[in-house]
Amino acid sequence: MKIIVIGGGPSGMMAAIVAKQNGHQVILLEKMKSLGRKLLITGKGRCNITSSLGMEDFIKNTPGNGRFLYSCYRNYTNQDMIQFLKDEGLEVKEERGNRIFPITDKSQDVLKCFTKKLKEQKVEIKYETEVTKIVIEQGEKPNHVIAVETNHGKIGADRIILATGGKSYPLTGSTGDGYKLAEQLGHTITEIRPSLVPLEAYEKSICEKLQGLSLRNVEIKLVDIETNKEIYKDFGEMLFTHFGVSGPIVLSSSAHLVRYKQIEEKMNRQRIVFTIDLKPALSEEKLDDRILRDFQEISNKQFKNGLDKLLPQKMIPIVIQRSEIDGNKPINMITKEERRRLVKLLKNFMIEIKGFRPIEEAIITSGGVSIKEINPKTMQSKIVSGLYFAGEIIDVDSYTGGFNLQIAYSTGYTAGLLKE
Repeated sequence: MKIIVIGGGPSGMMAAIVAKQNGHQVILLEKMKSLGRKLLITGKGRCNITSSLGMEDFIKNTPGNGRFLYSCYRNYTNQDMIQFLKDEGLEVKEERGNRIFPITDKSQDVLKCFTKKLKEQKVEIKYETEVTKIVIEQGEKPNHVIAVETNHGKIGADRIILATGGKSYPLTGSTGDGYKLAEQLGHTITEIRPSLVPLEAYEKSICEKLQGLSLRNVEIKLVDIETNKEIYKDFGEMLFTHFGVSGPIVLSSSAHLVRYKQIEEKMNRQRIVFTIDLKPALSEEKLDDRILRDFQEISNKQFKNGLDKLLPQKMIPIVIQRSEIDGNKPINMITKEERRRLVKLLKNFMIEIKGFRPIEEAIITSGGVSIKEINPKTMQSKIVSGLYFAGEIIDVDSYTGGFNLQIAYSTGYTAGLLKE
């Protein structure tokens, strides 16, 4: 059979490789000048290939329709992906948080494994080829794919795999084209929203003062103040930016926040607060004891000069301001009540959240082709025969940690099998 794969990201490349291995004629269409451009920027250019966790944990780490991926994950696991790279000569290593990276720390080397395999298999690749329409048969078999129309003309096909990605990082080619193609054929596109995206704060002036400050080993919570509902809780590393907050645990929190019931409306009329516990290893009582010991050692200093052991330098003026303790006050004059106020502030440093950064800044897209219209065992459309989906175009998304790339490999592999 003649197979057309639309999109040269990890899911499209995987689908093309598998389809070719199964004896089909395969044409891979990529609208950019090169393959895998988004893959190159993952993991800050190092490529967080996958996670070492068991596949059941991949589902748990996929808040966006994780159970839909059960069959795909059985078909192609994280160990299969690691073996694929090893077979192509690339060893991997495991880092904190079960994250798997190439031993070379270069995403380019992961991409080379894919392109080398495509070349070995003699997969035909057409660059700068943009698909404008998927053509379906209008005769005895309506709703069966027969061709694609591109900026370079029409190409016939027996099967088509749509793997055009989402809408995040548009400079890499992810501009949402696939949603339009699927919609033209009658597919439902669930709301497209940013996920794994930094959060904007109302108090930008405070965040601007803290810009560039990275906090490690802190605990964060997202809380709906009006209902006192805890939306998300995590532990790890975060970063202050000129507009708000970012970093690994912030990005993961956004994946939950985007799914919080009617979140956009709630953000407009209710308070969503991002709370940081700066000293999660200490209870309020133990933190108070620690501060008391510190203060006793430097009792003659002013309050503003007595927090160096407790906080990063950038945070000290903000904490003094929020504590409502006079920075010039001698430490030996600070009351028990003021000290307790300081403790509560360090355990609950609050940033009120305004919303999400634009989808163009998101790592991944939430939303896409409805999973109700895709066979989870084959990735074939339930609406159009011969049409398959792979990767971020589908309404599935995970936390950070290599899970989203594994979705790409596993759905690409399953689609490439071209099972009916």
